[in-house]
Amino acid sequence: MLKPLKFFFGHLAISMGIALAIIAWVFLVWYPQPLAQAVGVTHIFLMMVAVDVVLGPVLSLLVYKERKKTLKFDLTVIILIQLSALVYGLFCIAQGRPAWLVYSVDRFELVRQNEIINANSQKAQALFQHPSWFKPQFAAVELAKDAKQRNEDMFTEVLGGISLAQRPERYVVLVQVKLQIQHRAQSLKELEKYNSKQQVENVLKKYPKADAWVPLKANAIDMVVLMNKNSAQVIKIVDLRPWK
Repeated sequence: MLKPLKFFFGHLAISMGIALAIIAWVFLVWYPQPLAQAVGVTHIFLMMVAVDVVLGPVLSLLVYKERKKTLKFDLTVIILIQLSALVYGLFCIAQGRPAWLVYSVDRFELVRQNEIINANSQKAQALFQHPSWFKPQFAAVELAKDAKQRNEDMFTEVLGGISLAQRPERYVVLVQVKLQIQHRAQSLKELEKYNSKQQVENVLKKYPKADAWVPLKANAIDMVVLMNKNSAQVIKIVDLRPWK
């Protein structure tokens, strides 16, 4: 049993090393905290990785027989299946990653990669035509100045379920909606209506430059974007509730 166990632990160690590297990339780059909770991907992803990491070495241990003629073929097939499952899972996680954090009207909206409407993306500014493969980027929606266009936008969202935040051709940089952010940003005291006072204080003491906040609408859990009102700059996304 020495060689099968040696192979099992070697296979397990390599699998765990690859898995830890992927976990670090996912949670530090694609889903920086607390966006993993906001999207609701944490438990699903960790379960997928754990199953993949354990299943491959276990199957290898079960088929490992030293004098077996097809041993190399069997182990190769198991490793290829394990890698394929990991790559497919990583692809799905990449497609669901937060791509844009888009300010629209009075809040930020988290837009995932697979939620972007690319039909008119060629009309978008070069900065917004392709989402980054690294951390999610901030943008803002430029509201239509024409009343007819505003009505069309409203009907598209209400009837079609497509938010302006999903359409890169409407994106502008945050600085262009600075006055709107300053006007709509809420007082930090308001956070105590939706969170415990102690929780709010514990979070805010880490970010002394924050003096206002804006809601973040996400897929699983809505959160709070701390802002500096004077500069209309984002300070930090934090795990606080923006409403009941």
